Amino acid sequence: MTGVIFTPAVFALLLLLPIFGKGREDLMRYFALIGAFVTLLLTVILFIDFLGMMDQYMPTGHAEKTQLGYRMDQAAVQAASAQKPFDRDLTARVHWIDRFNIDYALGVDGISMSLVLLTSFLSFLALIASWNIEKNVKGYLILFLILETGMLGTFLALDFFLFYIFWEVMLLPMYFLIGIWGGPRREYAAIKFFLYTLLGSVFILIAILGFYFKDLTTFESYMKEVMTQKKAAADEARAGPNDPLRRAADAAELEWKAVQAVVEREKTSVGTPVNTFDILMLHKVGQESSRLQARLQQAEEAYGKALDATGADASEKVREARQAVDEARATIEKNKGWFFGRNFQLAMFVLLFIGFAIKVPMFPFHTWLPDAHVEAPTPISMILAGVLLKLGGYGILRIAYPICPWAAYELAWFIGLFGVISIVYGAFAAMAQTDFKKLVAYSSVSHMGYVILGIAVWTSLERYEYWSWGMNGAMYQMLAHGISSAGMFFMVGVIYDRAHHRDLNKFGGLNNAMPLYAGLSAVIFFAALGLPGLCGFVGEFFTILGTWNYSMVFAVLAALTVVITAAYVLWTLQRVYLGSNPKYDGYPDITARELLVAVPLVVLAVLLGVYPSCILSWMEPSVTGLVRSLAGIFG
Repeated sequence: MTGVIFTPAVFALLLLLPIFGKGREDLMRYFALIGAFVTLLLTVILFIDFLGMMDQYMPTGHAEKTQLGYRMDQAAVQAASAQKPFDRDLTARVHWIDRFNIDYALGVDGISMSLVLLTSFLSFLALIASWNIEKNVKGYLILFLILETGMLGTFLALDFFLFYIFWEVMLLPMYFLIGIWGGPRREYAAIKFFLYTLLGSVFILIAILGFYFKDLTTFESYMKEVMTQKKAAADEARAGPNDPLRRAADAAELEWKAVQAVVEREKTSVGTPVNTFDILMLHKVGQESSRLQARLQQAEEAYGKALDATGADASEKVREARQAVDEARATIEKNKGWFFGRNFQLAMFVLLFIGFAIKVPMFPFHTWLPDAHVEAPTPISMILAGVLLKLGGYGILRIAYPICPWAAYELAWFIGLFGVISIVYGAFAAMAQTDFKKLVAYSSVSHMGYVILGIAVWTSLERYEYWSWGMNGAMYQMLAHGISSAGMFFMVGVIYDRAHHRDLNKFGGLNNAMPLYAGLSAVIFFAALGLPGLCGFVGEFFTILGTWNYSMVFAVLAALTVVITAAYVLWTLQRVYLGSNPKYDGYPDITARELLVAVPLVVLAVLLGVYPSCILSWMEPSVTGLVRSLAGIFG
């Protein structure tokens, strides 16, 4: 994993060698392309190892052992007992800054693996698309490779401090790539992108500090109590080794041992607080806090009903209900050092969600995106739409929801509402555009709205499969949009290199002069439309299916927007490719280099549409495992 992350950065540093002097731009391009290819190759090797790990556990019915949290817990326990970790656990942890309990912690599961593959693949294609960059080639390539390192590191980091470093590493390269190599209004677009993203980063940083200063000293003893209760329940039921109760007890024991190992290591002296940047440890703290909060809320509701009850045993019911409330409050008071209270969770979740929603981008934090896309060079638009927007969705899935589940549950309807607004608003805004690139940019706002909606449709444990459909749809939509949006921006760039304008009303008849280009463009745009048999359909279908059981109004609005999407896509294809325009008759068709970029995107758009299991078979267990763990809090 370290090799995957830092290979682009190493190649970026090597580009500073004297051999890459002025006048040797082609050598620089080939060298950077080799760096991106090596990174892609290492990513494929990591993916093969990941599939090997999945094949080891899934056929035996131990899907929980493929979960990232389980593997990190196992690695922590083995490290504490001086055992060598299992080679295929696909985790890494090295103590980095002991004074502040900061680790160099990495890990991969189905959620991050899919996005790492997407990042390496699109970065390689974007470098091929960068061949016609002539201005300060060395600087461009160095910044591009550093940007790739930042993106890959963000998807693999499991320490908040490390995550934030990689998150910020992406900011400056993208700022300069837009501000130096962009269009006429590049400075304005770059500054707007920088300010919006920096604002989101500040919100995330405040939340990180809020979590860090929680004292986890008593969390180990609490987890031991949880483990003891689950073991007692399994023993009482005489559960066998494969019984769900026994497996839950074994998982609780592993979690306790992992927490014990972390607390013991991070406790510098008796009486000093135990603080952590460990993202997966904060998952545990947030979810246990939410369980206690839910237990108190349920006890208070039961107490209110008992007060209204009548009958001979009414007073006894009141006494028992009151006792349950007192016990829940006493448990919270005992563990107040690490407990994420109601107001704390709401505040931290809102900070995290806004920080990540700016990156998605979700309405009303989307206004930086059209300007950035319009002014960015084509390869950077491919990366911006194909990868950077996914960082927002990944942050919500990996960090905001698992750490603050109670707040996420309480605000689920509002999150879904903003998702629907983004879907509808983005589609209508795209229809109103005359700039080809701006149309594609607003379509991204609409398509990423499905991601927000799929994540939002939280249901109870008994009906968790509906939320699982939404979550898996959201993840699939991120991957599908990464392919289709990168393809659309590249196709816009191909014609811009020839026509030197993006005015939709001035195009027409390109199919006559460039039939191969027009055919490939049609496939990519139909994939974005959500046509069955292409990649865009699967994610949107699962999202709407999951939403139907949460809110029929949201589902109907999301489904009807597909009609608006079809309208602006078909209208665009008509204005650009159909008809006749003698002005473009002499334009050369798509070149061999451009085909190297376009064909893989078209092939993937079709493959992900007709064979979604090629992704879902190894991604779904991680997503569904996350859904089950969160839905079980309020089950």
